[in-house]
Amino acid sequence: MGWLSRFLTAVTFLAVGVLFSPETLASKSTALSTYLKLAHLLSFSTAFGSALWVTFIGGIIMFKNLPRHQFGNLQSKMFPAYFSLVGTCGAIAVASFGYLHPWKTASTSERYQLGFLLSSFAFNLTNLFVFTPMTIELMKQRHKVERENNVGEEVGWSKNVEVAKTNPKLAAMNKKFGMIHGLSSLSNIMSFGSLAVHSWYLAGKINL
Repeated sequence: MGWLSRFLTAVTFLAVGVLFSPETLASKSTALSTYLKLAHLLSFSTAFGSALWVTFIGGIIMFKNLPRHQFGNLQSKMFPAYFSLVGTCGAIAVASFGYLHPWKTASTSERYQLGFLLSSFAFNLTNLFVFTPMTIELMKQRHKVERENNVGEEVGWSKNVEVAKTNPKLAAMNKKFGMIHGLSSLSNIMSFGSLAVHSWYLAGKINL
């Protein structure tokens, strides 16, 4: 199934949902509020789900099963797309929540939630425009050094660690890469954590 077919299928299910809940479109003002709430819910859930999968599941599975250089090259293509997706969803979530809860009339709790959403968005943009380009560039440089020492076709870190003990250049690159990658990971966790806090807020708003 191609991308367009998948998109049309999703839109079809959304239309069916509207048919089963027509009262939400009773008036123009109600309809606008519903559309904004839908935009917020979908953008938030997409960002949260993507971050959960990439951070705690997909990346770990790939690292444990792919040769290191193949894993790194795949990550260098995936992470810009991942941060772009989460950033776009974050912008929509912030805009829709801000419109539904104007700052002047918002409660203290709603202002905090807007702050968490903005924090998540900011951490994600920092990763997209600062840490990810630096990490990818350092990764390419280290791959070159590793290939010169027959490192990178194995799964896991063990061979790199052994060679680095006798190769100061590789050891220095490992240290620099680890620092930048660590900051990127921390920024990603902070972004995810902010979304997690907002999920608790949304759960409190659901009437089942």
